[in-house]
Amino acid sequence: MDKPGLTVSRILHAGYVLECEGARIAFDTIFENPFSRNCHAFPDVRFDAERIRRQRFDAVFISHFHDDHCSLESLDLLDRATPLYVYCIFEELFAMIRALGFTQVHALSLNVPVAIGPFKVTPREAMDADVDSMFQVQAAGLNLLNVVDSWIDEDTLAQLVEQGPWDMVLWPFQTMREIEVLAPSRAAAAPPVLPEEWIRQLKALAPRVVVPSSCQFQQEPWSWYNRAFFPITYAQFAREVGAALPRARVVRMNPSVSVRLDADGLHPAAPLDWVLPVGEQDLDYVYEGNAAPPSSAEIARHFAPLSAAQEAVVMRYCRTGLVEKYGEVEASSDYFDHPRLWQLSVYGGAGEVSRFHYLLEPGRATPVEAQAGALAWTTEIPAAKLYAALELGESLTSMYMRINDTVFDAGIERALLDADVVDDPLIRCLFSDSFGAYQAAQLRRLLARSLPEQP
Repeated sequence: MDKPGLTVSRILHAGYVLECEGARIAFDTIFENPFSRNCHAFPDVRFDAERIRRQRFDAVFISHFHDDHCSLESLDLLDRATPLYVYCIFEELFAMIRALGFTQVHALSLNVPVAIGPFKVTPREAMDADVDSMFQVQAAGLNLLNVVDSWIDEDTLAQLVEQGPWDMVLWPFQTMREIEVLAPSRAAAAPPVLPEEWIRQLKALAPRVVVPSSCQFQQEPWSWYNRAFFPITYAQFAREVGAALPRARVVRMNPSVSVRLDADGLHPAAPLDWVLPVGEQDLDYVYEGNAAPPSSAEIARHFAPLSAAQEAVVMRYCRTGLVEKYGEVEASSDYFDHPRLWQLSVYGGAGEVSRFHYLLEPGRATPVEAQAGALAWTTEIPAAKLYAALELGESLTSMYMRINDTVFDAGIERALLDADVVDDPLIRCLFSDSFGAYQAAQLRRLLARSLPEQP
């Protein structure tokens, strides 16, 4: 007779299906490739939408609102009676999910368990509790920790150690350099090693099985980010974690792969038939430091030129919308407490550039001529990406923004040592006080599809 067990199946990125005693729950369900606009599955997969529509889950849990974890396009494939449990402090997300037609949408609270058949799912506190969460899952006498892609602080680690022993930990294995690639000429290349605290924390948790989790994507095939964004390989993770935890198994789970976990260990299980691997699956990341980034003009040529109407949206924003917005957002450092001349360069699909200059003062941005003084900040961006951020909810990670890729005068260079890249004026105007722009754009598209055609 089979021992009580738990079947764990990988969807993609932080997405999993767990099955036990006939009950099925899922986490961070992403059924798209690419997802989050230009995160391309790595290794490559396709999804059988019709088979997904026939799936029935006893519950779906979403760890946080980021669009690579909560996508309305993916949720749209699920039965509207599916109970959804979402960790998010913003009511707007719940309203959007309900507007899509879901009838059972529940807010998760930290350390408050949810019982679904044989499962007990408990959200645990991540380092940034305003954004994301982790999940402890208990079933069939087994104890699983899904760290999603969060970081663990010391208080939470102590609590998790008390919750042990752990049978399986799904551990986010990429550090990712989404900030460093914004200013490659000013960022040091990261050493391709696991952070020391990861090894220490994994030793403290002492799981039987460790799965390198969460990061399963790259950018477009031509993108220089693919050589600069991801410092850690699967092979390195397995080598370092295996050496530090010799009694643990380090198991790579590619999309669709399933395993059955019981008291004796891991056993093969039937793969998900609606996640379809494409080509070689045991691919690994290649890291080349800052990887000689191409110019913004060259990057912009990879995107289709904007239509006249789309270009008008971008130009109007640069001339008036950004100026109006700047006074409403504040920087986290004091660099912009002083007057600064900012140059914004917007590159079209043929590599042509439109440059805008602004005198930035506390609470005010004033368009000026280029000769108004010495530059103190520069920002470059493809016009297609600026349009996508304005109208489609595209996030900073995929916008190919280039910040301060020049040498300023000595006084500015000294002052910049205390400035933060994400204090960039365009970043602040686009993202500092917005929530759920990606999901809101998805909802508009999905609801428009459902409207009857006008005669």
